[in-house]
Amino acid sequence: MNELRDEPDHREVVHREVLHRGMVWDLVRDTVDFADGVRFDREYVWHTGAVAVLAVDEQDRVLLIRQYRHPVGHSLWEIPAGLLDMNGELPHIAAARELAEETGYEPGRMRTLVDLRPSPGGNDEVIRVYLATGVQESDQDFERTDEEAELVSRWVPLAEAV
Repeated sequence: MNELRDEPDHREVVHREVLHRGMVWDLVRDTVDFADGVRFDREYVWHTGAVAVLAVDEQDRVLLIRQYRHPVGHSLWEIPAGLLDMNGELPHIAAARELAEETGYEPGRMRTLVDLRPSPGGNDEVIRVYLATGVQESDQDFERTDEEAELVSRWVPLAEAV
């Protein structure tokens, strides 16, 4: 029996049009040659990608942040995360940076936990989630401004977070 796994399956894009250029993402329309005699257009969000960090301590607590999210009109409890928007920055470095900037903690060890594609029918975003252990307080001070000015971080028992 074949192993169950996602696999790359690239179809020829015969035309691409950028419909909107945004601050974080673009809206594009591709004309795709899908199969013999089958061609269609798809509009989707073209995203830079992101990283997130599930930090777990020795007491089985996870480090969460509370952040206002305008599109849904809520302040949400989330794991620390951020965009892959710094040219040439490796994902694991971006994840460690985001953890430190948003929570004041640094990972001792990190490993890839999962790559998420939250809305693959309309968005090409991939969020790489890292598991961080051996987390320690950072000796650096981070000034949170703009939408991060009200960030709150808290260690939460894993069962409560789930």
